[in-house]
Amino acid sequence: MNKIINKRNLVMFSLVGALTVGSLVASASDAPAKTEVVSSSSVSKVEAVNYSQSSTSSFKPDQLLRLLQQEKYERIYGQIGAEYKKVYSFKDFKKEAILYNKNATSYTRVSHVPLNNTNYYAWTDPKGEKTIQAQFDSKNKIEVIVFNKMKKYPQTDALRTQTTFQLPFQGEWFVTWGGSNELINYHYGAEQQRYAYDLIMVKNGFSYKGDPAKNESYFAFGQPILASAAGKVVRIVNDIHDNKPVGTENKEQIAGNHVIIDHGNGEFSYYAHLQKGSISVKVGDEVNVGDRLGKCGNSGNSSEAHLHFEVANSAELFTTKSLRVHWKDVDDYEQGTVIKAP
Repeated sequence: MNKIINKRNLVMFSLVGALTVGSLVASASDAPAKTEVVSSSSVSKVEAVNYSQSSTSSFKPDQLLRLLQQEKYERIYGQIGAEYKKVYSFKDFKKEAILYNKNATSYTRVSHVPLNNTNYYAWTDPKGEKTIQAQFDSKNKIEVIVFNKMKKYPQTDALRTQTTFQLPFQGEWFVTWGGSNELINYHYGAEQQRYAYDLIMVKNGFSYKGDPAKNESYFAFGQPILASAAGKVVRIVNDIHDNKPVGTENKEQIAGNHVIIDHGNGEFSYYAHLQKGSISVKVGDEVNVGDRLGKCGNSGNSSEAHLHFEVANSAELFTTKSLRVHWKDVDDYEQGTVIKAP
């Protein structure tokens, strides 16, 4: 998988070792929404050193909210990683922290995902308007912290596909991004992929075993990907190299190797970031639910082997509108869900 928040957009992670991320939206629109913490200013070396020494002991993730309430901004900033400080000065951090603490009596945790020695947390205020997202490394260093306002799209949230879909794989998989808000689904702010899912395989808290730079180390890499519903194949791409080493991303061919199936009713399912040369169907083929399409890979805008699955109203990657999936057996698959397919 990939990290949830990175220095490209501060809303999704891209360094090896955390949550899986893959986007079908290019460049600046990768992010679900424009956050208010991004600054073009950078911290000087002197400033970074001073704040890194502002506290002699580190705090645990569950202490973050209390420290914010106590206005211990220097202590919090002292535990933020150096990479993030390059684009996020103490002045910016304090300004946003004060703004988002104002009139917020409490926050409720809505997500906690421990994966690959990192911990992602998301909180929201009682009104569901103000949000905080943070990722901690194995030593509790804050790799990213983001204050934001919740984006809501109730009209499209209420609609479901006419087609009923089943899971596009077999075995046990893990939802790294999925659901109908941007705290648990970073795709949500982008209309083209609002209800998309990023899915990986996890064993003992890790998505890989062995060398994290090799695709073959990831449990999802090479796993069969199946048609979620009957339909006609209308697009395939099968010749894009899987990203090597893991952690590099192909921003020129965003979806990587992929299959798109037309199910009628203006509903098209997408299976993206597949393994090079693995696709076993061709344009024009009629497929049934459960038919094999290809193998899970790490091609395109992907930071590790995972499946990006979504349903949209056209086969045009950059102009389509994502549709909320009507699943056969559940209401939705949200971030952190372990899925056991037949």
